Amino acid sequence: MVQGTCSGAGKSTLVAGLCRALSRRGKKVAPFKPQNMSLNSAVAADGGEIGRAQALQAQAARAAPRTDMNPVLLKPSSDTRAQIVVSGRPFCELEAGGYLALKPRLLAEVLAAFERLRAAFDAVIVEGAGSPAEVNLRANDIANMGFAEAVDCPVLLVADIDRGGALAHVVGTLACLSSSERERVAGLVINRFRGERALLQPGLEWLERETGKPVLGVLPYLAGLVLDAEDALPERQVSSEQPAFRVAVPVYPRISNHTDLDALRLHPGVEVRFVGPDEPLPGADLVVLAGSKNVRADLDFMRQQGWDEALLRHLRYGGRVIGLCGGMQMLGAWIHDPQGVEGSAGSTPGLALLKLETTLEAHKQLRNVEGALCAELGAATFAGYEIHMGVSRGSERPAAIVNGEPEGALSADGRILATYVHGLFDSPEACAALLRWAGFRQASGVDLAALREQSIERLADCVEANLDLKALEGFV
Repeated sequence: MVQGTCSGAGKSTLVAGLCRALSRRGKKVAPFKPQNMSLNSAVAADGGEIGRAQALQAQAARAAPRTDMNPVLLKPSSDTRAQIVVSGRPFCELEAGGYLALKPRLLAEVLAAFERLRAAFDAVIVEGAGSPAEVNLRANDIANMGFAEAVDCPVLLVADIDRGGALAHVVGTLACLSSSERERVAGLVINRFRGERALLQPGLEWLERETGKPVLGVLPYLAGLVLDAEDALPERQVSSEQPAFRVAVPVYPRISNHTDLDALRLHPGVEVRFVGPDEPLPGADLVVLAGSKNVRADLDFMRQQGWDEALLRHLRYGGRVIGLCGGMQMLGAWIHDPQGVEGSAGSTPGLALLKLETTLEAHKQLRNVEGALCAELGAATFAGYEIHMGVSRGSERPAAIVNGEPEGALSADGRILATYVHGLFDSPEACAALLRWAGFRQASGVDLAALREQSIERLADCVEANLDLKALEGFV
């Protein structure tokens, strides 16, 4: 099991690198995260919902993603409320206090999923969540040491030295653990190191003396990895050249699956600007409304920021708009939530840019899809997935044919496109077609899958060169 001294220490990437390194050695390996909190999710091969990071780790392991790899997924709809996804399906909506009371019941689900993976694979690489030093969350823990203790699993503790204080983070984390938990830590990993290793060596020797734990590796900082983000928004692009094409993405509080924009971010001719609170919507060729875990509340936020008026101005000046999933729902006339699926029951007027009405339902739509854009958009083919609670109906012409059925919407003037399909830009052909539709005339697509695979291989090379894999193989 890989645990971290803090969120963002590099647990997800280390697990991915270990999965590929072990796969190279002929082991049938699976990733596993008992509990994840993320608004970036994917549809597994067995039709359930898991965190995108676990889907990426499954690719690294050369295994089909399955629901058992992430049996508990928390999808926040507010600062204190989240949808609880168990075994790939929505289980309930709870306030934070209610979830703490639910955890003992979920441990059985977590252990059952882990045992199924252990029976089917030679090795299971487990990822913790946050930090095991969060003593306020220790009761009935299923994400870190509580799980490790339940299954008698050795732990690697990873710290991010790039942000500073890594040695103190390790010592402090161990000090917060019980004696049995400290004994369970089999080794330490220092992540994202820049500079001359010899200058770090005295610190490593001190750390081993202070903790009694071996440092099993120092991983260098790897720039430019193309890996699915667990949740955090990507850093803003900085380009020395004027981009050929500009994309603006309003960032509302519960934005979800912003990984849909990864292929555009990586396009050499495209600048993607994520626009945060109190920032005006900048001039752009294309505005993308991404997914949302709380569509009505995020639409209210859009209006508070004045982004709704800016969007109308953008269209008047000839710009194009794409709405993805929750963004599609915002573009319609009404969003109805009669059962209070995402908060208080009620209805909210949409932006009324499409003749659609959406009703949120308790049943979540989860499916992997294949399709083609409509003829007006060049009929480019794509593969993607759908994750949504809403059903949208209206008289707009479809934007695509998905699994043999009309899907999405294209406005009468052809300047607004909406779809429930995530991953639309991941197909190079569809990406190029949509950029040309939006005004980037000479656009080509980006092969995101190839870039991701190259990054996984590079990550595995790094793990093999800088970790004591012989010691690690003794654990599995």
